Amino acid sequence: MSLSINTNTGAMVALQNLNSTSSQLAGTQTRISTGLKVASAKDDGAAYAIAQSQRASVASLDAVKDSLNRATSSIDVAMSAGESISDMLTQLKEKALAASDTSLDTTSRDALAADFESIRDQITKTITNAEFNGINLIDGSITSIGALANADGSSTLTVDTENLSLAGTIVTLATDATFATATSANTLLTTLDSSISNVSAALARMGTDSKAVSAHMTFIGKLQDSLEAGIGNLVDADMAKESAKLQALQTKQQLGVQALSIANQAPQTALSLFRG
Repeated sequence: MSLSINTNTGAMVALQNLNSTSSQLAGTQTRISTGLKVASAKDDGAAYAIAQSQRASVASLDAVKDSLNRATSSIDVAMSAGESISDMLTQLKEKALAASDTSLDTTSRDALAADFESIRDQITKTITNAEFNGINLIDGSITSIGALANADGSSTLTVDTENLSLAGTIVTLATDATFATATSANTLLTTLDSSISNVSAALARMGTDSKAVSAHMTFIGKLQDSLEAGIGNLVDADMAKESAKLQALQTKQQLGVQALSIANQAPQTALSLFRG
């Protein structure tokens, strides 16, 4: 090998190797600090694109969960009100039954009628206040609500409403229902029995809808977990592997510096040729 002071081939090779090692070391350090083997499109364009698409789906599923949570809360409020209405209808039946006793005096029957009317009016107040986030499922203002069911908004989970208002198809008791005699009180018993039965059926339907929403919420949570795991498989770095690689590259870098130092000393050898 010729000796030249103008061109130090050994130093150039050593520098190229050192630069390569430094570049690899920088990449490893980035993967360790971010925890990602694919942090940007330049690392792996295809994997990055897929991961970004899945991240968008995961973020969209958060909106789906929010929608399902709102639907769940609306149903819960409606069911609580429905249960209270069922209890009040039972109380109304109790009052009417007591008032149907022919041996009861007028004063006692009037007192029962006053209680009856107060409880009847409370049903309407309960229905009016059974609202969550501007949605009332039992006052007849809407026929159904739709909660988001998937990430692209193409599917919805429909929840039907139940109109529990007085003088309706479920609670058939009139808004001004009352009694003044034993006969009129007895007449109300049939209406109250059917209303109690109808409300129970409505509550059962709402319970079924609530279970459906809860089941879908569970599915969405599991789907999100699966997507996040898939993203991790695509872009997460193997920290044990990267740690071992970091130590190897650090050692290689130190050796590269020493090799470059030795190569840079080669031209000094030429001086010895001119010493007497």
